[in-house]
Amino acid sequence: MPQKEDDGSPKFGRLLIVLICAVLLCAFLTWLMATVFPNFPG
Repeated sequence: MPQKEDDGSPKFGRLLIVLICAVLLCAFLTWLMATVFPNFPG
């Protein structure tokens, strides 16, 4: 994979994307639990 547009922090960008995905996944799981189980705290 050629990295022509390397801004000097490709690992940080990838980590940021993974972090955002993790937060969205946690939020989705929380919403899903709250929807399936109304007594779920949240």
